[in-house]
Amino acid sequence: MTVRIPILALCILMLGGCDYSGEERPPGAADFPRAYRPVSDASGNAFSNEQQRDDRREAETVMDEAGVTTGMSVADIGAGEGYYTVRLANRVGDSGRVLAGDIDDDAIRRLGNRIERERLDNVSIVLGTPDDPKLPPDSFDRIFLVHMYHEVSEPYAFLWRMRPALREGGQLIVVDTDRAPDQHGIWPQLLFCEFERVGFRLVEFIRKPQLAGYYAEFEVVGERPEPGEIEPCSQPGEELTDPVIG
Repeated sequence: MTVRIPILALCILMLGGCDYSGEERPPGAADFPRAYRPVSDASGNAFSNEQQRDDRREAETVMDEAGVTTGMSVADIGAGEGYYTVRLANRVGDSGRVLAGDIDDDAIRRLGNRIERERLDNVSIVLGTPDDPKLPPDSFDRIFLVHMYHEVSEPYAFLWRMRPALREGGQLIVVDTDRAPDQHGIWPQLLFCEFERVGFRLVEFIRKPQLAGYYAEFEVVGERPEPGEIEPCSQPGEELTDPVIG
């Protein structure tokens, strides 16, 4: 059965007129197109506390939807204080592995202290950059980007370098909120477009109250494009099509 996701009433094409060319870019992003959208300030994103999230079964819902089971190898990118990291570690068990990544030195330090305090021997930590999550190739059954993708300032370089880290049959999971990118969310249609441009196919999209937003699941499809071949989304005059989940 084919499920069609209706086109958002809000026209993303308006972003095509925005100019973010004055923002400094990391050297590793120079070969990739700019994103024609604003980016949320990471320092302003205090996304409720862990007890509130557990009360509505957020992590359990996401892990169940993603099919996370014992023995899997998973990555939690934008791990922050480790809400998902510790719950993923418990779900995959001693035979599984979790790699927690962030681009903030202080967050990485606090996360390391928590992992040591809670004796999570199946968790490792990596410090990434805005254009590269620094993931080893062919390593993960699932990669999670939870309430953080709207903070990614170089989405094409970031996703392009993340893609090889998925194992065959692996999936990339996004949880985010349906609102403007500079308001700690990202419109689903824009999300689908950016992922499609780097060679990902949408396989599931659902809205759940437990997530305070939506869940999107992607898989790799086709060949990874060369950086210079990637066409950025939301350019003036571009028509974004209604995605189809087959």
